[in-house]
Amino acid sequence: MSIVDSISDLVTRIRNAQMAFKKTVDSPMSRTREDLVKVLLNEGYIRGYNVIECEKTKHKILRIELKYFEGNPVISEIKRVSKPGRRVYSSIKDLSFVKNGLGINILSTDGGIMSDTEARKQSVGGEIICSVF
Repeated sequence: MSIVDSISDLVTRIRNAQMAFKKTVDSPMSRTREDLVKVLLNEGYIRGYNVIECEKTKHKILRIELKYFEGNPVISEIKRVSKPGRRVYSSIKDLSFVKNGLGINILSTDGGIMSDTEARKQSVGGEIICSVF
């Protein structure tokens, strides 16, 4: 089965797993997905992740450990902003805050995938991949 938008697939897997209060969620491995998960880890939205190899198919899988606080998911809202049919770009001065700075935007920049706080430090804009709160 071919996945058209791998980032939307990852975001949906995380959202669905947290609604079902799962401890981990698996996703097919790609470098873009791993970079996005690294940002979530650095910002404290997930507990951790591992890259494992599936014994049956020999494909690599990204196993994400979800994080909960007092029984509630740490990620209360995660949504895709830029989609294949409608790309959303922003310069650093036009980049808005998510929930008055309580959440983050994840951007794809020339320097790689990073959070909006890191992009503001480096003063670079880019494509807004998703927003997390």
